[in-house]
Amino acid sequence: MKLTILLIGLLAGLTGLALAQGDWQLPEEPPPEQYGNVLINRLSELKMVKPVLFSHWSHRTKYTCRVCHFELEFEMKANATEITEDACRNGQFCGACHDGKTAFGHTKENCHRCHNGGNDPTLKERFKKLRKRLPKAPYGNGIDWDRAYRRRRIRPKKSIYDETYRPMRFRKLLRLEAEWSMVPPAYFPHSVHNRWLDCAQCHPDIFNIKKKTTKHFEMKYNLQGKFCGVCHLKVAFPMRDCKRCHPAMKNNLF
Repeated sequence: MKLTILLIGLLAGLTGLALAQGDWQLPEEPPPEQYGNVLINRLSELKMVKPVLFSHWSHRTKYTCRVCHFELEFEMKANATEITEDACRNGQFCGACHDGKTAFGHTKENCHRCHNGGNDPTLKERFKKLRKRLPKAPYGNGIDWDRAYRRRRIRPKKSIYDETYRPMRFRKLLRLEAEWSMVPPAYFPHSVHNRWLDCAQCHPDIFNIKKKTTKHFEMKYNLQGKFCGVCHLKVAFPMRDCKRCHPAMKNNLF
């Protein structure tokens, strides 16, 4: 009798997991050099210019996510920020660095370097050189960015306004129980995220501050670009790398 109950429970768990996988539709991954790239086209074509190709990986070696998405106030969602040429020329958004001193400036001969409509013939070769010197990862663009940070292979700035800024030390590791009994818990390391982000980028808009009070925090919503999916679908390592968050899993589900 006990064996029958155990088998029924196991079968139910496997069936539920299979059904869940059917609902868990992950986006197709582009080639490594294109992973994390964003085509900025909120206003470009309206102004009769080609959209901007923004590469996260080329900027991540120099700056943490906090610099752009907190200090420079770029929204976390593509094309949600109203970037204008005037604003950039006045030191906002891209213009905070692309001023002709820190990085190439907004001059006529440089227009094509950003406004290329997604066609950058140098992209693949530049990425190949970068990836060669950094720790490898199995998914996304194939680079383990946090390991590169910890090994000091890259030294991205945490602030462009305050050279003395240091992230708050907060090492709390959260254990997050999975929806399905066959899936082991996930672990959220604050310390890793603190290296790259500001607390305000997650709290309170994406996650409530108080533990276990965020409503609808489920995998299906992650895969819709909410919660963890804000970053871990197209920029940070993708969710098909299950074991990065669920370390007790023997194999990735996807």
